[in-house]
Amino acid sequence: MEVGDVREVTTGDCSELYYLDTGMYDTNEYGAVYIIDDDRPAVVDTGIGTNYELVREALAEVGIGQDDLEVIALTHIHLDHAGGAGFLAADYPNADVYVHPIGTDHMADPSRLVAGTKAAVGEQWQYYVEPEPIPDERIVEIEDGDVIDLGTHELRVHAAPGHAPHQVVFEDPDNDAVFVADAAGIWVPELEEIRVTSPPSNFDFEQCLADLETLEALDPDVLCYPHFGPRFVGDDVEAALEEYATVLEEWVDAVAQKRDELADDEAVIEHFAATTDMADVWGEEKASEEAKLNTRGVLGYLEHRE
Repeated sequence: MEVGDVREVTTGDCSELYYLDTGMYDTNEYGAVYIIDDDRPAVVDTGIGTNYELVREALAEVGIGQDDLEVIALTHIHLDHAGGAGFLAADYPNADVYVHPIGTDHMADPSRLVAGTKAAVGEQWQYYVEPEPIPDERIVEIEDGDVIDLGTHELRVHAAPGHAPHQVVFEDPDNDAVFVADAAGIWVPELEEIRVTSPPSNFDFEQCLADLETLEALDPDVLCYPHFGPRFVGDDVEAALEEYATVLEEWVDAVAQKRDELADDEAVIEHFAATTDMADVWGEEKASEEAKLNTRGVLGYLEHRE
């Protein structure tokens, strides 16, 4: 799939569902935005905002006009998921932004979120744009158990705070699908393998494992990854989620062991940046920076645990 491509999700029994490759970090098949074409059309996550025009073009291609979009549903407020929300809200006047209460102030005034993102992503900030603030009256708070009614479809909200305390996943029962946010890792279609995501500053290993149990209990046929794309799991959902639990466990153990060995956090970060196996898929720069980000998250978790 190439940057700017819009595809209908035909995985499992999905209908009225599309996804866009936003070209996040100038990388194919890394960042996805989902579109649900229902009575109340919706976008799930928005990307960084850097390639915002691609989201507009995708909505137009699906047949959703500027007055039609009603729901901008954010799985969490990390800017690779929520950075484009303000641009969408400004151009689509009938769309409200649905977000966890922890994130509402940051959507209205993104200044602290921007500062935190710059500290976390380092050199990757070159791929971001400054997000637009969202008026308070356009923000709708959502919590575990809430439902966003779209017509045929609904988005049922389930808390998943292991990756970040403001993270939720959205269950779409009609499609037997779940928009998994970063709770189920990073799906790499080219390899058909799962990779870890453990960024600072709120990564919580034990809660991430609990979030996988939440997803397993929902028992979906399809996992819709923002990184990247729909994945049919069917009756193998338990095995798919257990696979990610194993990836997480091995990753945290590896960072902890290297930390004990080197006794220098920067050396640990550089070690994993230099030994990543994803350069052939994402390119050397993105693969290295992703490894640094994930290592920092685990190091912060280990420090907090002590």
